[in-house]
This record gives sequence, structure tokens and C-alpha cells, in this order.
Amino acid sequence: MNSFHKKCYDCPFYSPQTSYCLKLFTFVKNPDAPPCLNPSRKNISKTIYKRPAEPISEIISPIEDLSYVPTGIPGLDALLHGGFLSGKTYLIAGETGAGKTIFSLQFLIYGALRNEPGIYLAIDEPTEHLLKGMKRFGWDVYDLVKAGKLRFLDMRTHFSKIYLKDERGKIEPRFVIDIILKNIRRIGARRLVIDPIAPLMYGNPENVLYAREFLREMVFSLEKLGNVTTIMTSEIPTGSNQYSRFGVEEFLASGIIILKMKEIKGRIYRILYIRKARWAPVKPGKYVFRIESGKGIIIRGPLEKFL
Repeated sequence: MNSFHKKCYDCPFYSPQTSYCLKLFTFVKNPDAPPCLNPSRKNISKTIYKRPAEPISEIISPIEDLSYVPTGIPGLDALLHGGFLSGKTYLIAGETGAGKTIFSLQFLIYGALRNEPGIYLAIDEPTEHLLKGMKRFGWDVYDLVKAGKLRFLDMRTHFSKIYLKDERGKIEPRFVIDIILKNIRRIGARRLVIDPIAPLMYGNPENVLYAREFLREMVFSLEKLGNVTTIMTSEIPTGSNQYSRFGVEEFLASGIIILKMKEIKGRIYRILYIRKARWAPVKPGKYVFRIESGKGIIIRGPLEKFL
């Protein structure tokens, strides 16, 4: 929290729904007295990490093995040491044409074939156009849709209905969350894609604090389910060092994968970089990948082999 924030309510890292600070990774007892402004906080680390007198095994119960969800992208699960953490949220960020939508659809299709139903939220593209594009690419998912293994939602339709009914200047997070949760329960979804995340803050794109609170409430609601693994995509400008549109997505996500385009010796390559992978000992590195019709993303190898 920056020094100009007098109360937690004014801080973009504070979630009032959960009373949790995303910057300090702690629950806040009194939002009117921000813990980051407490002079004694500098001594907290000594208190927390003081060696206990008893053996750790006697005061901490055993932790269950983490459950992983395979991404369906050849080579990526090995880099992630198992795949995505089940029930968590991941951010796929990249410039236009880098492969964000292909990545997301490949994740959903692979899950559907494993009897893990998935939902795709089409935010800025009509579902009909998306399905036609998938078929042209070599992914005819009609049977999966018919069997209830895949569901495609055109959120613009829902937004229009809400505006016509209530004439809102902006949509409250609960409206969107309720729509998503309703469809998750309807097909027993285990995978969810929101592609892209920015237009979901429909009607008030200039209010960054509103957008951040929107995202926090949505992510916490989804992860509270415990068994729905989510991908959010975010478009970043070419050459930018940003990872997200609103600056909070990377704090909420358990993992961040960056997709970029790079010219090497006169040829253009697509590059994948695992920026963040919570609880996974991922070795820093960039990897070249290609996109094949009917298959999707295939990792070819470390970038240094192509230099």
C-alpha cells in the first residue's frame, strides 16, 4: 500500500469481500488501521519465522499433495512440473496474434476429451464466428458441445439484457459472477476461459479501481468453488513490459504465461515465457512454439537453440 492511502478501502490491493491484502498477503483485522502503516510491522517477520521449540511435524498437520490439471499443450506440463494447479486462476498475456485464443481453446478441448467440461466466455467475438473459425482451423467441436462437454457464452448478449432492464451505467460484479456460476453448475464445468478479461469490465473501462475490485471478487468467487481451473487472457501492446491491463491480474493469478512474437535471423517466431508459476520450481527460460492446424500449440524447444 502506498503512503497516501489512509485506509484500506482506498487501496487497490485490498479486497473488502475477504478482508485480505494482496500486497502483504495477510488478512486485515481493521481496515481503518492499515497494517502497512504500522511502524511495528518491520518486526513481524522475526515473530512469524521464529524457530518453534517443538518439532515442526508436531505442530503442523501434513499437507495433502497438490492436484494438477494438464494443459493439453505438448511440452508445457513438463515445464510446469505437472500442469496448472487445480481450482486456481492463470493469466495468459500477449500481443495480438501471439496465440492466446488458441492456447485457451486447446486447454478447454483437451479437458472436454478427458471428461472435464469447460466453458468459454466470448467477450468481444460472436460465438458463431468463433465456432466457424475453430472448424476452419481443424477443431470441429460440435459433438463436444452437443454432449455438454463444452459451452460457449456470448457475454455481450447478457450485458445487453442487463442494460435494457436496469439502464445501468456499469455492471456490478455479482451480475457477471452469477451468470458464470449458473453455467458452471449447469454442465458441471471444471475448466473456464475468459478471453479476453478487459472487456468484461463493461460500461466503465476508465475506472481502474472499479475494475480491480471487479476482478478480485470474480476470482475469489471462482476459486472458492475449489474445482474450476480458470484461464484469463490479457492483450498487451507490442514491446510493452506490462503483463496485464489493470495491474492486479498478476497478483490474483497463480501463474502467468507470456506469449510474444520475435524476429530471429529474419524469421518471425512465437515465444512462450513462464513468468510466474506458484509452487512450481520452474527454470527461467523462453521457449519457441508453433501453431499447427488441428493440433494447436506445440513447443519446439528453448529459444537459445534458434539464435
